[in-house]
Amino acid sequence: MKKSFLSKYIVTPLLLLVFFIIFIGYKTYSRIYAPNVNASNTYLYIPTGSGYEDVVGLLLEDSLLKNIDSFKWVAEKKNYPNHVYPGRYKLDSTMSNNDIVNKLRSGFQDPVKVIFNSVRTREQLAGKIAKQIEPDSIELVKLFYDDSLISDLGLVQETFTCIFLPNTYEFWWNTSGEKFVSRMNVEYQRFWNEDRKIRAAKLNLTKEEVITLASIVDEETLYNDEMPRIAGVYINRLRLRMHLQADPTLKFAIGDFSIKRVLNVHKRINSPYNTYKNYGLPPGPISIPSIAAIEAVLNYEKHQYLYFCAKPDFSGYHNFAKTLSQHNINAREYQRALNRERIWR
Repeated sequence: MKKSFLSKYIVTPLLLLVFFIIFIGYKTYSRIYAPNVNASNTYLYIPTGSGYEDVVGLLLEDSLLKNIDSFKWVAEKKNYPNHVYPGRYKLDSTMSNNDIVNKLRSGFQDPVKVIFNSVRTREQLAGKIAKQIEPDSIELVKLFYDDSLISDLGLVQETFTCIFLPNTYEFWWNTSGEKFVSRMNVEYQRFWNEDRKIRAAKLNLTKEEVITLASIVDEETLYNDEMPRIAGVYINRLRLRMHLQADPTLKFAIGDFSIKRVLNVHKRINSPYNTYKNYGLPPGPISIPSIAAIEAVLNYEKHQYLYFCAKPDFSGYHNFAKTLSQHNINAREYQRALNRERIWR
């Protein structure tokens, strides 16, 4: 009896100690290795200059973690407070505190796919880019008008937007504005391979002039299959030293692309972008043209058309003409269609 009593007296505390150790071990394991992300495929954006407390604040603000205290415990054990790196980090629901801290501490961020198209002005471009990488639109606009930066690129204010080719690019979220512009210039130089340079030379146009013409073509039609024919009209006019008479250049000069009916008063505006008054191409692009439009200029359709006018069915396509008399017939049909729809401007 005494032995049995002593055994119980000794074994019970030992069992309790074992259970306590197991419990502590489980809690510690859970803190480190149990999943701790609230949602699947969410992102943590850590701004440049952030410290550890800023990161904790961001995690709390967006409720990204199930348990912030366990994260802080692991982060401090692994010395994350001294290894905070800015960037965009993808977190998924399977990640433990150990996974999260290892990723953040390594600075191994996830890239952003930056996309921009259908952009007319630097302000619009800055607005689109600012939604995708860290610099804000005010900072980007200021940079896009910086004389020194533009001069270093071998461009002028009027041709600066030439380096921006609409496409999809991978960037780090915390890329600076300067590095963004530098990368765009690299892509621009890469785009202009020997074949494209030769094609531009055959047109007797510089790279920037090709893009300027492409910006007009892009504004003239909604359809890629019509671009080479429209480009051919403008190439013919340039070679014959005819005024381009491109309505989109007037809209740019006025600052209003919503105009659907170009009037004589518009044609009298004093501007280097008024191609009804001035011969040749305007000083620079009137928008950031699509790559399809640039290719349409470089691979323009060879024909004898000198005129085109929107079709009266408002399909977005155009009627083409070789003579002014035929063009006037097409233009009157379109004007009557505008009148029927009560479109006066």
